[in-house]
Amino acid sequence: MSKQVRSEVESFARIRVIGVGGSGGNAVNHMVTSKVEGVDFIAVNTDAQDLHKSKAKKKIHIGKTLTRGLGTGMNPDLGKQAAEETREEIQDAIKGSDMVFITGGMGGGTGTGAAPVVAKIARELGALTVGVVTRPFMFEGQQRLRLAEQGISELRKAVDAVIIIPNDKLLTIVTRETGIKNAFAMCDDILKQAVEGISDLIT
Repeated sequence: MSKQVRSEVESFARIRVIGVGGSGGNAVNHMVTSKVEGVDFIAVNTDAQDLHKSKAKKKIHIGKTLTRGLGTGMNPDLGKQAAEETREEIQDAIKGSDMVFITGGMGGGTGTGAAPVVAKIARELGALTVGVVTRPFMFEGQQRLRLAEQGISELRKAVDAVIIIPNDKLLTIVTRETGIKNAFAMCDDILKQAVEGISDLIT
């Protein structure tokens, strides 16, 4: 493929990956570090400290007045309100996208509550919208699992397609020596592969 044709194809397919919440932010950081090409990265979070550590080029601090820079304390309603409060800034960041990946971990407050709102905005703006999210490990507790199911249900309504990665399935392929930290790192890698696989088909 000639350079000119390649650049035309790349400029046609504007792909953005939006990491929502702590887990989404970690996944985006992993993709940036792994040099995933052909996509723009955006981090969206209520937690100002966590957002500050993000490697994404564009960072959106949602719900500034609502959470005052802190997280949502596993309250998806707060996450949803925070995204709604910052709707215009999210729209400006997404505008002009051909395809948007919404990535995050379901079960917390920000990712669970805000991801469906961000996805809805992307879809309203005409972007092909794909959710790539994780379902929590069993050891993270029943409440987180319940919140995750609600979040996934809301996300399904807001996207064109959704890829759900059940974290527990990862545990069946890792050895006993794999610590919790490594298990979460594996989740980030699976999210990266999902995004990379689809965006490679398009660019």
